[in-house]
Amino acid sequence: TLVTAGVYLLIRFNMLLIDMFFFKLLLLLSGLTMFMAGISANYEFDLKKIIALSTLSQLGLMMSILSMGLPELAFFHLLTHAMFKALLFMCAGVIIHMMNDNQDIRYMGGISLYIPMTSLCMNISNLALCGIPFLAGFYSKDLILEMVSMSNLNMLIFFLYYFSTGLTMFYTIRLLMYLMINDYNLFSIYNLYDEDYVMLKSMFLLLFMSLVTGSFLMWMIFNYPYMIYLSFNMKMMVIYVSLMGLFMGYLISNMKIYSLNKFLMTYNL
Repeated sequence: TLVTAGVYLLIRFNMLLIDMFFFKLLLLLSGLTMFMAGISANYEFDLKKIIALSTLSQLGLMMSILSMGLPELAFFHLLTHAMFKALLFMCAGVIIHMMNDNQDIRYMGGISLYIPMTSLCMNISNLALCGIPFLAGFYSKDLILEMVSMSNLNMLIFFLYYFSTGLTMFYTIRLLMYLMINDYNLFSIYNLYDEDYVMLKSMFLLLFMSLVTGSFLMWMIFNYPYMIYLSFNMKMMVIYVSLMGLFMGYLISNMKIYSLNKFLMTYNL
């Protein structure tokens, strides 16, 4: 509630605010918020800070779709985002606790071998955040971006939307490479223990919700289907930027610039 209270308040008061000049200003500001939060998350090494910046980026998305005059769509994205982002924060809390309260992702790696269930929840919620098709985030995010493509806005807003979506994929893949695919850094060996079975109960509930709730809420909230008529390339644009962000995140994470694991490089000698 602390994060999304302002968005919810603007959704409730939307009938008073609609067609004001304030909304045009809000559209620009929230688009820039999405953009800057996505860029900042790519340069961050703190696990919790990456997830917090990604939340900020999604809040910018909700505010901007609200300022385009689609409050129910913003509310739909708010609800689906609540599912997987709560799961993401819970997984991050478990991982930080396992790492002996250390938040730096450069110290982590190979987590998926030690805590597979937590890593499963983390990865699925991360992919739902990216908008992988038929997970929860896809329904709201795809609909939002197609409504942006249909509206008669300028090129700047269009670019900000799609680039921020690509950046979401970017920092998600970066997080996944650092946490799961990286080799063990010597820091993490001593602090891993068994899974937290108390947390797993609620995490599996949220996991189920972040798989199902997108299609379910789309069926519940909208009483008429949105007819979105676009050309094929515009329709596929979301998938294009997601694949591009995935590719870029993979490339950048493979460069191993910031890895603290330089000691194991001498193994080749």
